[in-house]
Amino acid sequence: MTSRKIISVLLLFIGVLLSIIFMSKIEFPQGFDTYFKREYYSQFGPLAISIELLIAGYYLFKEHKRTNFTLALFGFTALFDTLFNQIGLFDSPMPLYGTIIFSICALLCLWLAFSNAFQLRSITILKTIFSVILGVLTELFFNYQL
Repeated sequence: MTSRKIISVLLLFIGVLLSIIFMSKIEFPQGFDTYFKREYYSQFGPLAISIELLIAGYYLFKEHKRTNFTLALFGFTALFDTLFNQIGLFDSPMPLYGTIIFSICALLCLWLAFSNAFQLRSITILKTIFSVILGVLTELFFNYQL
């Protein structure tokens, strides 16, 4: 098994495990009107980040042409969650263990994306800017700011 596949399986495993954990913590409300409140949607933030990790790991495993973009998107989203929480922009619903695991994975994914470690399609400056913008928008959407 190559190092690319080992890393991708590790990312897939972490993504699936955290998706299951975060999905089990979602509280589904009673009543129809509660589904349209922002408080309901904020609990999906950690799940969205873990699904981004899952997709990035899958693309890395399949050597997809958009692998580096999805790795960068996950990396920026996970790091913005930590950064915005630390500077006090919002209180993230992400538990501490999720923050630590995602931060480590985010640094690895950003390094893989920008070093083009597996000679997949290089990430352009335009795609980098787009991944930063999408990461910020994802964080602001799930944390009441948008």
